[in-house]
Amino acid sequence: MKNLQYISDSTGKTTGVFIPIDEWNILKNKYEGIDQEEVDVPTWQKEQVMKRLKDYHANPSLALDFDKAIEDIENEL
Repeated sequence: MKNLQYISDSTGKTTGVFIPIDEWNILKNKYEGIDQEEVDVPTWQKEQVMKRLKDYHANPSLALDFDKAIEDIENEL
């Protein structure tokens, strides 16, 4: 992906990316479904996310820090 063009707003914040059509076609062939506007998420998965959010809001102090968790995993390998 060498021909990407980044789109910025008036403050300089990147708000989008332009991908040339040839590179987009390569991505579509490599990653099936990348061009879908919506992805159907199974009900069971949505319910699991809602349960985890509820658990987090009930006990936020029990949440793990992402970077710390990754570090712990890598140290165990």
